[in-house]
Amino acid sequence: MTAVMEKPVASDERAERGGPWAAVVALAVFETRRLLTRLPVLIAFAAYGGWTVWRSGRDWGGYPALQDADRATQSAPMLVGLAVLLCVNRAALRSRRHGTEHHFAVLVLLPWRRTAAHALSVVAAALVTGVCVAVQFGREALRPGAIGHGSVGELLVGPLTVLLFGLVGLLMAGLVRSALGAPLLVVFLLFVFLFFSGMSDGGRRWLLPVVAEASANTLPSDLLGRPAGWHALYLAGLALSVGLVAVLVAGGRKPVVVAGVAGALAMTLVGGVAQTGGDSPELVRARERATTNPEQVRSCVRRDGSTYCSFPEWGPRVADWAGVVDRVRSLAGGGAQDQEVVVRQRVEARYGTSGDGALMPLERPHEVTVGTQWGGNRVPEFSAAVAGVLVAGDEKASTSMCDGRIVTVMWLALGWESDPVAALRRVRLDDSDTGSALVLQPTHGLYMTDAQTEVLRALLDQPRGEATARVKDHWAELTEPKVTAARAADLLGVAAPEGDDKCLD
Repeated sequence: MTAVMEKPVASDERAERGGPWAAVVALAVFETRRLLTRLPVLIAFAAYGGWTVWRSGRDWGGYPALQDADRATQSAPMLVGLAVLLCVNRAALRSRRHGTEHHFAVLVLLPWRRTAAHALSVVAAALVTGVCVAVQFGREALRPGAIGHGSVGELLVGPLTVLLFGLVGLLMAGLVRSALGAPLLVVFLLFVFLFFSGMSDGGRRWLLPVVAEASANTLPSDLLGRPAGWHALYLAGLALSVGLVAVLVAGGRKPVVVAGVAGALAMTLVGGVAQTGGDSPELVRARERATTNPEQVRSCVRRDGSTYCSFPEWGPRVADWAGVVDRVRSLAGGGAQDQEVVVRQRVEARYGTSGDGALMPLERPHEVTVGTQWGGNRVPEFSAAVAGVLVAGDEKASTSMCDGRIVTVMWLALGWESDPVAALRRVRLDDSDTGSALVLQPTHGLYMTDAQTEVLRALLDQPRGEATARVKDHWAELTEPKVTAARAADLLGVAAPEGDDKCLD
């Protein structure tokens, strides 16, 4: 009887014959299910969803500009990314933590293939985040008042951040065989983000996964100047580099992996250098033109005798502006009720997205400024600007007056609202409805004294029809310069104010 002795199969050869990539996929599915059901990840996704629902419509008052809405999808996924980092790191160290590492020597999967399976589970978490980002942005895009254009590059930042953080946790598991490594890394990443995000140097800030802007202005899409596409390439290359290095550290030193690392590093370098190039001369000139010579880029339409000039993306807003102008004029008396106005949309774009600049009041008669944001507090602010022009004649005069005419201005601005007292709080800097306060407008604000606020509150408490009739009957006297709050109260049939009627110096 002859025994046939076969040569033992090497581990690599056994892996190839055993279909290792099918095993990698199976392990990736298993790890994905475990990762997405881990408590930190579930809490992070729940917090992301809850925050998104709670903030929905609050930032833009139901009238979003999509060039802002795309960036609003970037911060919350960072929380998901940190949770994924911790859980992936813990999963990769599971066998070492439980003392079962030596059992894997008898399995088809080599250590670097197990690392690849963990990396695929991170990709799944990033895809789930991508779905959340798409839902968040899509909800804003489908709002009736949405304008502007979103950027695919900006929308990719959230999922790519989750991918990068998760793969960093995987690499950490290969470099530091301690469960304390990932939590300490999270603390370090938070410190780095807080440190660099406060810098004014835009070039270095773009090395962070998420680049927040200091400005609250909404700019036309073509004036943003954010290198969103290059930043997405940078993040993708960085994530791919980290993932492939994690495979190298685990022993996957195959030529294709080495070549992949080289290609991923090249992607990172190209995206990183391109995104820090700064604003082009063409962009700087376009911002200057939109700020100082907006008539070259705006288009104007006529509605009910008035003219409305807007930037191209804001055409759908004209109907909303016209509605406010009509309601304000309906409360006015004298010639102001039929006065035609010119509403000019203006923006301070010279500082880009890195800072805000104030708009100076217009000096030409019956011209009113409107900004690029709408909804929420912006509505009564614009309404106050229209009322000021109807009373004083031009914006510069209206923002510099401080006498009893402000009672009439604020009545025109708020009297048509369903809840005028709530609108009064929204339009005042300190959110008050008593005492003195600064009233916000698209340009300079107005100052209301204690006495003027008292008279206005008393007028708002009267039936709307009765108050409107009194304002129209005494329009000439109520809009006369230097009229006092006490005289306005007498004309309007309300109690004389007791508060101070002195303006700020």
